[in-house]
Formats: sequence, structure tokens, C-alpha cells
Amino acid sequence: MELPSIPVGTPEPGLYIVATPIGNLGDITLRALAMLQGAALIACEDTRVTGKLLNHFGIKARLQRLDDHASPQTRTRIIDEARHSAVVLVSDAGTPLISDPGYRLVREARAAGVMVTSIPGACAAISALAMAGLPSDRFLFAGFLPVKDKARRETLEGLAQVAATLVFYETAPRLERSLRAIAELWPTREVAVARELTKLHEECRSGTAASLADHYAAHPPKGEIVLLIGPPDESEAPALDADAMLRAALAEAGPGKAAGIVAKATGIDRAALYTRALELRGE
Repeated sequence: MELPSIPVGTPEPGLYIVATPIGNLGDITLRALAMLQGAALIACEDTRVTGKLLNHFGIKARLQRLDDHASPQTRTRIIDEARHSAVVLVSDAGTPLISDPGYRLVREARAAGVMVTSIPGACAAISALAMAGLPSDRFLFAGFLPVKDKARRETLEGLAQVAATLVFYETAPRLERSLRAIAELWPTREVAVARELTKLHEECRSGTAASLADHYAAHPPKGEIVLLIGPPDESEAPALDADAMLRAALAEAGPGKAAGIVAKATGIDRAALYTRALELRGE
């Protein structure tokens, strides 16, 4: 493939947050190539991954690992260099800081008076939202769901009343369990799974969480995954209010009495509320 010409010039000193492809290397932008070529230093999540990207485009650069375990001293050295030369920040793929390292570096650079700017490009969350067919006028990106069942459920419950499409990153081995958890809470919501975005085997599948869980149980997925959940509809409101009411009642009474109080106030079946009260008390 013949590569496009890269703008020539020495970038001004500062910290440049540069998005890189999430799979298809053809998604690199001309500005990103120019910045990678002109940088005095590239701070990256994994030098091996970024090294492969640079080799593909014939770019030689000095690399500095900057992951979640980077020391304050490492960030200080990077910021000091950005005072007098162009420093680029990249992640392994996509837009840096979106569930990737870099937040502390950017915050400290801004506090130090260093120029900070962003070179936009690929982002898996945005690509998935664009193709999933779920409401996109309002959305909430919430990173990765917790690994533990209890923490996962608590996270989902905490987002239950958000009137927007929820967007998560997920790993292939955990996808089915997450879908089962979503199905228990919101059996009727529309859910979408987008994976291998921009790659040869790109897929975006939608349906209920239960139907998707059954599909991926029979066809174990591979690759990077974006999990999207449609916003709540009016039919969910009573169940959501009941949980809040049960929690309040459980603070003052046992499960049986709490279920009776909420049943009287809402008209919801007492036996179902008692079962739910036991679940809430056990969390």
C-alpha cells in the first residue's frame, strides 16, 4: 500500500494526545502520522505494541512506557520534556485516556502550564455507538464492568435510572456472564454487542441480553468487545422504585416486614418483594 505524504514540520512544544487505529491501520490520520514522526518522545502504554505501529509506517522514535503503574517521577520527566519539545501520548489502540492510562499525566501537565492538545481519531466506544442502532443522542460511557458478580450487579443497578444508552468495554471471556447479569435486571431492554471493530471479522449483534448470552454461549466470542445497553422504558420504573423502597425499609425492619410495607405502598406481589428483599439483604 502506498502511504500518503506526511506533513513536514517541527511541532511546537507540548503534550499531544494522539489517537491511533483500533484495528485497521488505514484509519490512522495524517495529523497522527505527522505527530508521531515529529515527536521528540512518545509516551505509550506498551512499547512493543506502539513499536509495531511505528515500524509499519517507517517511523523511528524514542519511546517511554507510561501505564497505570508509572511513577510520579516518570510523569515529571515527561512533562519536563514537553516544556521544550513535542511529546506524544498514545495508548495501545484508539483514543488515549478512554479506559486507558494518561489521566494523571494530562492533569499534571496542565497544572504545570504545559500546552496540551488532542489529535482526534479512532475510538471503539464511538464506533460501536454509531453502528449499534441504539439511541445516540444521550449516552454514558462507563468503562469496564467489574469482574465480581456482586460488584457487577451493583454497578448496573447504580446506572439503572440513567436515561441514556450505556456503553461498556468488555472482554470475551466475561461477556456471557455480563449479559446474564443484564438479563436478570433488564430482560426487555435492547442490548448490542460490537466486536472486532474495523477488522476483517467485525460484528455488531443486537437483541435481548438473554438471547445474546445464549448466542455467545454457543459461539464463544473473540477479540475486543463493546457492550451497549439501551435506555430504560417506563415499564421499568416500578421495579426500580421498589428496590429503593425495599432498601429504605430494610434499614428499619426485617425482610418480611419490609416486603409488606412496600407491597402495601406499591401493589407489587408481597412474595416477589420478599424474595428480592432477601437478595438485597445478602448483598
